[in-house]
Amino acid sequence: MTPNTEVYQLNVNGKKCEVRDAWIGESLLYVLRERLGLPGAKGACEQGECGSCTVIMDDQAVCSCLVMAATAIDTEISTVEGLSVDGKLTDVQDAFVNEGAVQCGFCTPGLVVAVHNLLDTSPTPTDIEIKEAISGNICRCTGYGRIFEAVRSAAATRQETNK
Repeated sequence: MTPNTEVYQLNVNGKKCEVRDAWIGESLLYVLRERLGLPGAKGACEQGECGSCTVIMDDQAVCSCLVMAATAIDTEISTVEGLSVDGKLTDVQDAFVNEGAVQCGFCTPGLVVAVHNLLDTSPTPTDIEIKEAISGNICRCTGYGRIFEAVRSAAATRQETNK
């Protein structure tokens, strides 16, 4: 091991992942993508402005580009890869497809993660809650109308499933 490198563990998608030979200042986004092979979170602005790198850290949606990975030790991190079970689309992913909320797809993983977090905390969100939950996610393709429909559709599906 060379000087200025670290070895630590992160809890990602319910698994303990060892991060080796890392520089202590690496972003969580970099570590997830480059060290752990989880490319779902996208790197775009690298300034926390676009939301393409959104992950859930201890039940909060965060921009992983703004989090130093080493500070995420002892937290629970969920990425878009960890949302589905057995490779099947989640209710939110299915709603995004069915409602046409997926265009180029670059923002989609961050939006899907943000919407999962919203529906996990607010099963029947108001329009204001939806706006607030996705306000940090920029989409240049859809105009957001279809994204709102996808959120409403996923919420309705969850309501039906939980009856």
